[in-house]
Parts: sequence; C-alpha cells; structure tokens
Amino acid sequence: MFAVLSDIHSNIEALSAVFADIEKRGIETIYCLGDVVGYGPNPKECLDLIIERSEFCVLGNHDYAVFYEPTNFNYGAEQASFWTRDVMETDDDKPSSDEHWRFLGELPMRRTVEMQLGPTKTTIDFVHASPRRPINEYIFPDDVYTNPAKVRTLFERIPHICFVGHTHMPGVFLDEPDFYLPDELGDAYPIIEDEKAIINIGSVGQPRDKDNRASYVYVEENKVRFVRVEYDFEKTMKKIFAIDRLDNFHAERLRDGR
Repeated sequence: MFAVLSDIHSNIEALSAVFADIEKRGIETIYCLGDVVGYGPNPKECLDLIIERSEFCVLGNHDYAVFYEPTNFNYGAEQASFWTRDVMETDDDKPSSDEHWRFLGELPMRRTVEMQLGPTKTTIDFVHASPRRPINEYIFPDDVYTNPAKVRTLFERIPHICFVGHTHMPGVFLDEPDFYLPDELGDAYPIIEDEKAIINIGSVGQPRDKDNRASYVYVEENKVRFVRVEYDFEKTMKKIFAIDRLDNFHAERLRDGR
C-alpha cells in the first residue's frame, strides 16, 4: 500500500492534515509528484516534511522555477517563486538550507517503478505534468473532447499506468480517450492489466476543482482510492495575506477550491 501526493505549494496546514490521514490509514510508503513549493507561505516546512517522509519526489514546474527560473508563469506565480527563493537563500540554518537546495537540485523529471498490485503486475510512471513533457504540459479533462489526438499521443508514451498532478484536478484518463471524475468512479479506480490509465491525483495545497479539501490518492491491492481531507485553510490564508509579495488571490482561491 502506498500514497501519492502532489502540488503541496508551501501549504503546511494542508500537508500536515494529509500526512495525518495517511498515518491513520497505516500507509508507510509515500511518493510525491512535485510542486512542493510555490504560491504558499511555508516552503521550508513543506520541504522538510517531504524530504523526511517521501520515498521519492519528482520535479515540478514550481520547484524548477525556484531552483532555476520561472518560465511561462503569470505575474503572481512568478513573484511567489522569487519570494520563495529569497526565503530559502536567507535561511540562517545553513545545514537545513543546504539540504533544501540539494533536494530541489537533484529532483528527477520521472520515476518508473514495476510492482505487483494484487493480481495485477504493472509498470507505473510518476511525473509531475505529463508523460510527454514531465514538468509543464497540462492534461485537462476537456482535452478528451477538444484534442483527442493529444491524449492518444500521451498514452503512446506510457506502458501501463502514469500518475500526474499539475492541473490540480483529480480524475482518470483512459485511452479511448475518456475522462472520469472521482465521483463517477465511486472514488476508486481498479488497475487492470489490459487498460492504460493516466491518473491525476489532484492537489494537496491548492485544489482547483471547486472542492477546497486537500486531495491525494492511495493504492491498496490494485485499487487507486481518491481521498479528500479537510484542513484549516483560513490559517493558511491569513499567512498569505500577511506577506506583501504573495498575491492575495493565492489565499482567496483556497476558500473556493479554484
């Protein structure tokens, strides 16, 4: 049994709530799909938890932006990246600071794991965005209708299962192509040997599907189970409002899940 989480975005309240839920379920193995930092007020604390608790983490576009440079970011996201970088560069705890920078600098773009899940032997790819462009390609639910050729091309890049984040919108893409919301699946997707799937696990720290609860998945036997966890988003909002260089919109969207 293992959990997969993504898009924490420096939201320590959401991440702590998710870890508490994971621990309650007795899950010990955790994989992270990146964007540990960006947007939110607690980058160092979130990095500490992911470094301590995750089996591995892959590189997200906001992690890349802080370590290298923001690319194709809107103004608010760009400024949040620069603020995050400044916070990390001015950290007085040098061993901790060095560990944070080393962690970000060594993040891979992709991890692939072969495993047995109940009766199903599978190969699972873990990327932040898409199997074609692991850091920054969006796969939106509407793509199955507006750009089915794109979706089919993405499925050509994976042998079986691929976990992604990036859009902050959970659900399952199949190669017909089609897309299913967690609610339509009863919050569980069964992995079977002859069906490819790209599974978006949603966002821990900044949900955008009009549900403000933190989102993650865990896999038990061959079933991917979608989980929502309530957290104190108002506390996170207050922290963002108190930081002039963070856009107030990044606080307000937490209340509405947008």
